[in-house]
Amino acid sequence: MTSGLWRRAGAGLVAFAVVVAAGAGCDAVGGSGLDEGSGSDAGSGSGRSGSGGGGWAERRVEVKATNPSPGLPAAFTAGQRLHWVVCPPPSAAQGGGDAPGDGWECATMKAPLDYRRPGRGTIDVAMIRKRSTGPERERIGSLLFNFGGPGQSGVIGLPRFAGDYAALGERYDLVSFDPRGVGGTAPVSCGAKEYEGADACAKHSGRLLPYVGTTRTARDLDLMRYLLGDEKLHYFGVSYGTELGGTYAHLFPKNVGRLVLEAPVDPTQDRLQGDLSQVVAVQRAFDRFARHCADAYHDCPTGSDPAQADRRVVALLDKLRKKPAPTDGDGKLDGDLAAHAISNYLDLGKDGWGPLVKALEEVVERGKGSKLMERAYDHDPGARVRPRAGVAARGSETSGSTTAGGKTPGSTTAGSKTSGIETSGTETSGGNGVSAFVAISCADSDLRPGFTEADEMSARIEAASPVFGEAWSSGVYLCYDWPYDGERATPDVSADGASPILVVAGTGDPTTPYAGARHMVAELGAGVGVLLTVRAEGHGSYPFNRCATRTVDTYLLHGTTPERGTTCS
Repeated sequence: MTSGLWRRAGAGLVAFAVVVAAGAGCDAVGGSGLDEGSGSDAGSGSGRSGSGGGGWAERRVEVKATNPSPGLPAAFTAGQRLHWVVCPPPSAAQGGGDAPGDGWECATMKAPLDYRRPGRGTIDVAMIRKRSTGPERERIGSLLFNFGGPGQSGVIGLPRFAGDYAALGERYDLVSFDPRGVGGTAPVSCGAKEYEGADACAKHSGRLLPYVGTTRTARDLDLMRYLLGDEKLHYFGVSYGTELGGTYAHLFPKNVGRLVLEAPVDPTQDRLQGDLSQVVAVQRAFDRFARHCADAYHDCPTGSDPAQADRRVVALLDKLRKKPAPTDGDGKLDGDLAAHAISNYLDLGKDGWGPLVKALEEVVERGKGSKLMERAYDHDPGARVRPRAGVAARGSETSGSTTAGGKTPGSTTAGSKTSGIETSGTETSGGNGVSAFVAISCADSDLRPGFTEADEMSARIEAASPVFGEAWSSGVYLCYDWPYDGERATPDVSADGASPILVVAGTGDPTTPYAGARHMVAELGAGVGVLLTVRAEGHGSYPFNRCATRTVDTYLLHGTTPERGTTCS
């Protein structure tokens, strides 16, 4: 997939299939404590560290910050140093592949499994960095990235996207990490090869599941900040990464440095409300595409106006649900995959409109789904799980009470309930992205609606969009029968006393609607959130929009926020 689409993958992911390469079926939790001096070797000016590609570079003299994370034993703070070495090839849980190559260093940070009881076990947090390329005297510190998800590996993502941030890399070390439950950081496993539901999650990773939520990852961020030697956190979060950044700002407002929250989630909406808002936004984005197609192409495959486009594409999706289209690969394109592929093309903004026309022409005129299939899985960390048609998807209980909930139909049922989940067996980029997505989402959200409430919300979502509603509507059952309670309905991002935080949002964003950005700014608090509006299509603006990129760079490099009401176009 393209780096732009992968980086844009974020909050509001609405459908999944199977996970491949789900990783080992163990908890990956360490013992009850740390040895002094474990983890890394960042405090010494002697020795050498890896520069990648088999080369070596003299290690810079690195020191820790003076404000350690509160409430932690000294073994995690004063007794821990990050030992940067040449990065190995990605693990199976990260998706496999080649080592990132020259200039990349990796380290492992020890963190408490449970921050409330830090002596009861540890996890290893996988980190990666590329040192700043400019003069050391001009270095600001480390800039940490989260590219979205949940379920995305930053250790994999940062090398892919580093070129987008080259200007920032002159004065910052570019740093990312695998969040809890993801890739190289205590990876959640929900099956031997595929996502097999909540029972499999509990069987393989039960000890981890209560501790993989966003709040605990935010606490990991503060421990990273300290060990990297920064008094304040400098951070760039995209899509779901804005929820993580906002949560950090709430927990550690005095430690906020320069934070960019791009394509923000709406912190005032729960997961189901977010799904409803998203399906409306993606339908509107499709309508804008349809108008463009009708104006620019005399033989536009979606017809002469948005109304005709809705009818034609709904008919196409219905046809594909009955008879999936062949592709150049092993998989077949069904209606739900096609709907998600269209959404993913729309995430690319106007750059995706021309390729979407060609993809629709291919399936309409030739009956092939290859071009749509290329984008069918780019919008989420792995693949998708779809409910079977009919009431069997809802299941039944011997006890007479029912519960279901969540954003995507990502979990099977347990006990006497019928699973209602159909896995396609389609491989994507590998890794444990689907298992991690489900585990983190259900650890965060306390929504467990009953079947009646879920059915009502499903019907509302389906009615909100003729093109995408059916594919999105099954997303209310994600946390069905999840074995642990979630933390909250909506994230608390209030950050009174924090330094100004730059929130960047596009008016035509089909994944995180623009209205959520205004809510994010308001929830951060007066004098904290600063909104940069970008009048553009697509999910994310940096580095695609020059004005937005220049404004973000000015903030991160010089600490200067834009004036209130600043708009880029």
